[in-house]
Amino acid sequence: MNVMHDMGKKLDRRASRTQSSLSSALIELILEKRYDAITVQNIIDRADVGRSTFYAHYRDKDDLFLRDIERVLDGFVQHIDWRDVREERCVPIQELFRHVQEFQQFFKALAKSRKKDWFYRSGLACLAHSIEKTLTLSLADKPQLSVPIPVVSMYLAGGIIDLLRWWVDHNMPYPPERMDDIFHKLVMPGFRSVLGNEADAGSR
Repeated sequence: MNVMHDMGKKLDRRASRTQSSLSSALIELILEKRYDAITVQNIIDRADVGRSTFYAHYRDKDDLFLRDIERVLDGFVQHIDWRDVREERCVPIQELFRHVQEFQQFFKALAKSRKKDWFYRSGLACLAHSIEKTLTLSLADKPQLSVPIPVVSMYLAGGIIDLLRWWVDHNMPYPPERMDDIFHKLVMPGFRSVLGNEADAGSR
């Protein structure tokens, strides 16, 4: 049994390294040329990965790109503190925006490739889905919300993505710390009014 477990861990690590190499290759290529001009062959050549290995993980380059977006946003959602949304700062906007700030050239390259709208639409869908999934689990033993969870999730995801898009489109005029403050003052009151009231009701 231990041998099989060790083999499984090795395969997982190998798959993780392969996926990381392919992701890095795609990002490098996006910085160098238009997205539409990038081929799967370009990606596997840069990553030094075989074609069959690529297709064992992804359908095409769009699938690779979308899975990367999903991975980043899932990681972000895992750090939202659902336990007490009345806290002054419960959504790690500062960290997300700082991460985006480190990839300014990447977003400029997306704009040149005319893929920016597609990126934000995809990001919104991924983020709303991830929030809905984790929020549903978090509230499983709580009273039902007065607003459906899918609606609450889209509201929060939309607030994050819209603010992020404005910030990037205006060349990041404020530091991530300031955007975090703006988000919690601008977007969170509506979110808190639903989850906070339900938390109060559940505590009585």
